[in-house]
Amino acid sequence: MKKNTEQVSPAELHLTHQKYRPDIDGLRAIAVLSVVLYHAFPSLIRGGFVGVDIFFVISGFLISTIIISNLENNRFSFSEFYARRVKRIFPALLLVLISSYVAGWHILFADEYKQLGKHIAGGAGFISNFLLWDESGYFDTTAEIKPLLHLWSLGIEEQFYIFWPLILWAAWKVRLNLLTLTILFFSISLVWNIEHIASDPVSTFYLPAARSWELLAGCILAYLTLHPGKWPTKLTRHLQPLLGKIIYAPSVTPPGTTLRDAQSILGAILLLAGFCFTTSKSAFPGWWALLPTTGAVLIISAGSAAWFNRTILASRLFVWIGLISFPLYLWHWPLLTFARIVESQEPAPHIRIAAVAIAVILAWLTYRLIERPLRSGDSAFKTPVLLVLMALVGIAGYVTYHRDGLSFRPNIRSAERINSQFVGPIWKYTQNKICLDKYPFKDADNYSYWFCMASSEAAPTVLLIGNSYANQIYSGFVDHPVLNKNSILSIGDCDLARGSEGPAIPGNKTPCIGDGPARQLELIERIVSKNDSIEYVIIDGLSYTPNAEYIANLEKLVATYESYNKQIIIFHPHFRLDYDIKACFARPLKAPQKNCEMPVEAAEKLRTSFAPLIAAIAAKHPAVKFFDQNQLFCDGKKCSMIKDGMPLYRDEYHHLSIFGSGELGKIFAAWAEHNAPGILKK
Repeated sequence: MKKNTEQVSPAELHLTHQKYRPDIDGLRAIAVLSVVLYHAFPSLIRGGFVGVDIFFVISGFLISTIIISNLENNRFSFSEFYARRVKRIFPALLLVLISSYVAGWHILFADEYKQLGKHIAGGAGFISNFLLWDESGYFDTTAEIKPLLHLWSLGIEEQFYIFWPLILWAAWKVRLNLLTLTILFFSISLVWNIEHIASDPVSTFYLPAARSWELLAGCILAYLTLHPGKWPTKLTRHLQPLLGKIIYAPSVTPPGTTLRDAQSILGAILLLAGFCFTTSKSAFPGWWALLPTTGAVLIISAGSAAWFNRTILASRLFVWIGLISFPLYLWHWPLLTFARIVESQEPAPHIRIAAVAIAVILAWLTYRLIERPLRSGDSAFKTPVLLVLMALVGIAGYVTYHRDGLSFRPNIRSAERINSQFVGPIWKYTQNKICLDKYPFKDADNYSYWFCMASSEAAPTVLLIGNSYANQIYSGFVDHPVLNKNSILSIGDCDLARGSEGPAIPGNKTPCIGDGPARQLELIERIVSKNDSIEYVIIDGLSYTPNAEYIANLEKLVATYESYNKQIIIFHPHFRLDYDIKACFARPLKAPQKNCEMPVEAAEKLRTSFAPLIAAIAAKHPAVKFFDQNQLFCDGKKCSMIKDGMPLYRDEYHHLSIFGSGELGKIFAAWAEHNAPGILKK
């Protein structure tokens, strides 16, 4: 087999070249195949996403081998190290970023293209993990429609390699023990990861401090490989004969080193366990990440002579896939994501198979025609040219984000009015209104709930409470010429009747976990009890299928608020589809896939399921009013989530659009004339 110095994705050529190990290319193949198959067919390999963790270990091992060996030989150069990183990473990444930008120009609505521009800028600056961490939350776009979501792992690697060479170089200069230093950083990162996985899983997933231990595991292995020492040699000498007797018949001569064979097979078993038993619901990374990390360490440390390594991993097919693994990783996710966006739902299996096949072809072409030519030779111009191109791509992405997705594009200009409804939380887009991140009372300072108020000074007269489905009413109220004469305060995060989700989590400000729901109820009661100005309390965001406990919880809240002489209005839960509203509108290259309609029979069935709650509350609290907001959708003949050609929803979570909220405000005002006239202030 032709010698090749490519080792890891993303990887680095050796400044002082080490012996090529085809088995590491094979391990790269396992890593990338697990990720690609998981993204294309999640049910086929539930834990395939741990392939990224395998990449981290391989990367840490090979890059640290480069750094340490060159430090010890007085050959390490920062400029050469980073120049090689640029030539390794930038060519394929530039191609994928530019291709995604061009595809998005023709396919994406303005809001989608705006987000793509942001992620292109983040990918070009290797900060995708920080952007995704910052975006995470209830209103975040579904992961499956973020074409560059997968660049979070590349961001973590490159951030690590900005600082790690400098740390090793400084430690080497002052003659610190590099192994001791690496183990120290490894331990800090691992402990931080395990300690925070329950209370802050998003940060633990995306931030380099919580993931560096996986790269550092490879770093420790690199040092031990370069400096085997006496103790491991003695251990090997004693374990090998014992394992030989246990595993092989007395007359059989073990092929290769018995201990290394067992070690690599154990590593493969741990990888398989990670693929099979880790799921998207696991507290990952946390303890679960030890499965792929330890498995990768065992396989690499077993050496190229181990049976699994030389027979399976070093086979031609695995090595070939390993060689194209970096561009394959880059290509596969945008292709799958754009397919999902165009289809407005999970693409059919044949489309996903085609996307993976195209990704493999593009990866091979990228490797042969882009990566290899640009990495070969010693031209002094390649690195600066690549840096300039990456900067230009990043600027183009930022400009696209800053200019709201370039809605002037000819292919989407006709849909601009419709697309204006597909925006984030609607109160942020209400013209000439004030939405406060915090309610302007000191007793709300320590809460992270959403607070919106049309005036920061007037005392509230109407309180909208519930979850995000209660918040969506705010826009329609403050834009209504009569309803907006009230001073409206909106507070919402959690379903008020759902009850507590568990014990308190120290330092937790995430509203709907732990004691978050209870704290929300405490805050609302405090505001209700202290503000005599509040006349109406409107509750929305309730469940269509309330059980007895749920109804009892809501009844207690109603009783509490009525005890403070508040008039209560409960909104029926609004109808929801099981697909994204965008599927009902044409986009470039695709006709509408759905009609956004619901049969009247299905609507009546939902109303019937909510009837027990109405009956139970009305029996004890006859003054409570119930408003069926589904009049917005239904006319007696059919129920549609489109009105006058405009979407009544704004996102895949079925929150009302600005238009929908405005229309609901009109319907509510007409209802209030006969049922709650006091809320209509002339």
